[in-house]
Amino acid sequence: MSAGRSGRPVVVVTRRLPRPVEEQLAREFDARLNADDHPLSAVELADALRAADGLLPTVTDRLTAQVLAVEPLRARILANYGVGFNHIDTVSAKARGLVVTNTPDVLTDDTADDALMLLLMVARRGGEGERHVRSGAWTGWRPTHMLGTRVTGKTLGLIGLGRIGRAVAHRARAGFGMRVIFHDPSPPPAAVVSELGAEPRAGVDDVLREADFVSLHSPATPETRHLIDARRLALMKRGAFLVNNARGDIVDEAALVAALKQGTIAGAGLDVFEREPAVTPDLLTMENVVLLPHLGSATHETRIAMGLRALENLKAFFAGAPPRDRMA
Repeated sequence: MSAGRSGRPVVVVTRRLPRPVEEQLAREFDARLNADDHPLSAVELADALRAADGLLPTVTDRLTAQVLAVEPLRARILANYGVGFNHIDTVSAKARGLVVTNTPDVLTDDTADDALMLLLMVARRGGEGERHVRSGAWTGWRPTHMLGTRVTGKTLGLIGLGRIGRAVAHRARAGFGMRVIFHDPSPPPAAVVSELGAEPRAGVDDVLREADFVSLHSPATPETRHLIDARRLALMKRGAFLVNNARGDIVDEAALVAALKQGTIAGAGLDVFEREPAVTPDLLTMENVVLLPHLGSATHETRIAMGLRALENLKAFFAGAPPRDRMA
């Protein structure tokens, strides 16, 4: 394995990471850090693949087939900072002999908390109310002011019952007495489902028809792109809310805008967007939508843990051991 001047593998880190992670990376590797935190262009990513033994990218880095076709290719591992890796062309990576890893487990709880925050904010008009107070428009309490929707005891529909979906189900039942229904093409073992008290449904459509709140917890794959489209939004109850902090392109954003304008559904809480960081302009004007800037894993504890998990994968790889979280 090639190495830098220090004799250690060269690792390019594409964005600023929490200080404890960068310090540890610098101790373990010849780490090339991104001091000004600018998003790397396709040219810069290609240069990094030529110059480094390993790349530590994030979800903002588009590692396409074209970028991965770089010659000569020096890098041998893409240690992704995050669970999702749809920004990486894994087929091309595998064809070029690149190992791809991710950082599961460590962000489950915070991302589940984020989903519940979105659900509560959109149901109880939290974002709208906060803006109302800041604008100086609030004139005091009155019985009919800013009435929202009760969460306790309602039916929560989960699309996906992986780690994060299960954590959301647990919080919803234990904290809010919600009835939980779900669809997952690869469900967890029956004992896990039973312990959660979650009720399976045969398809996505069945969940949408029945739920008062729908929360998306599916990976971004070609099969799940626009999983929630105009047809499926029309199946939801008129008083129902959609929550998405999984991946933006699971939802057809134009269809969602139309459904919100027409009153097909009552509201939406979004932490991810189809063309992130761009947001469909109409969404910015809607009071029945909560918009957050991809905060799912954004706590000090989790962002550090994600970095250390990526570091663990890098250390294993360069020591000649199988990385713990190999995805491709």
